[in-house]
Amino acid sequence: MPKDNRILIAIGAAAAVVIAVIIGLLVSGGKDEPAAPPPAAQGGLTVAVADAPGLDSTRELRCYVDGQFVGMATLTDCARRNGLATDALDVGVDATGALVAAPTASLTPPPSLPPVELTETKPDATPIESTQPAQPAAQPASSGGACLRYTGSDWRTVSTGVSLNQCVQELYSGTCVRPGEALYGRWGETTLRLVPRRVEQSPDNNRFRLLADQDRRCQFPDLR
Repeated sequence: MPKDNRILIAIGAAAAVVIAVIIGLLVSGGKDEPAAPPPAAQGGLTVAVADAPGLDSTRELRCYVDGQFVGMATLTDCARRNGLATDALDVGVDATGALVAAPTASLTPPPSLPPVELTETKPDATPIESTQPAQPAAQPASSGGACLRYTGSDWRTVSTGVSLNQCVQELYSGTCVRPGEALYGRWGETTLRLVPRRVEQSPDNNRFRLLADQDRRCQFPDLR
């Protein structure tokens, strides 16, 4: 075979291979490759966000009135018992995980009263007679009383002979509670209760009313 013919055959074969490769690339490029799964689908936490379900007005909750558990009631009935509008009730979860409703978000009922010996002031010893002229008797501090803190299991004396305002400051200044929580104290014969954004007082350890508001720094600017 002549040398020129072999060169032409080689060139033709090379051209055919190049054309075949080009055609193969064009054919394979037209097909969609399956997309790789996103990293979140291959592992890790997947979060599905949905609208929070609304509270059924006919559902019965644990109802608190004046800090006392009064039984199961609907949101409307519990508000009526508290003398409030339905939307004025605070709804939360208590320590047991049950859904509860209360007017001041205080879901912790008042503890039992402290022992008498903690609230009574011990009398001073009998004074020794003196030849000095009698001095005017000191006026009793009508505003003074024992200030106690409830720790969750028992009562602890914080101070004695202080005013109501001083007791509140010693107990709760700089302390805030979350919705659903309450801290209790005692000044003389008055029960104190710290709930979100306010401190309340009760003369009978049952019915509470507002004593002072608490600011965002957990302070009581109205109590001096």
